[in-house]
Order: sequence, then C-alpha cells, then structure tokens
Amino acid sequence: MDNKVVIHARFAPNGTVVEISERPEGMDPQVWFNFLAYRAADAYQTLAGGRGVFRLDRASVDALRSESASAAA
Repeated sequence: MDNKVVIHARFAPNGTVVEISERPEGMDPQVWFNFLAYRAADAYQTLAGGRGVFRLDRASVDALRSESASAAA
C-alpha cells in the first residue's frame, strides 16, 4: 500500500497562497504553507501556473499537522 501524500498549493499572482491541501482546520493557507516550507522544504516542488506540491508520507503529514497545532497554541 502506498502511503504517499501530495499536498497541492495554489498561489495568487502576488505570490500568496490561496489554497493548500491537508491544512489543519482554522489555519490560514499561507501560515500552513510557511510551516511546511520551513519543516519540509526538501519535499517541495514548484510547478507551472502558480502551483506547487509537497510530496510526503502520511506519517510525516500527520506529525506536521500535530506539530503545527502545538506551535499555534
């Protein structure tokens, strides 16, 4: 079974994140992207058309979501 997760991000023309998947409830898209960029920069790939993806395994995504909740508290 493949446990890879692809987190998709979409950017506005000015570079701010307008949409990103796997985002913890209540967290701003830009804040989640910044957190992932800081913690998992090596898993990020820029795509054309104002998009990008983080490629991580499910355990890493779950751990990052928990860590981001702790950091926000």
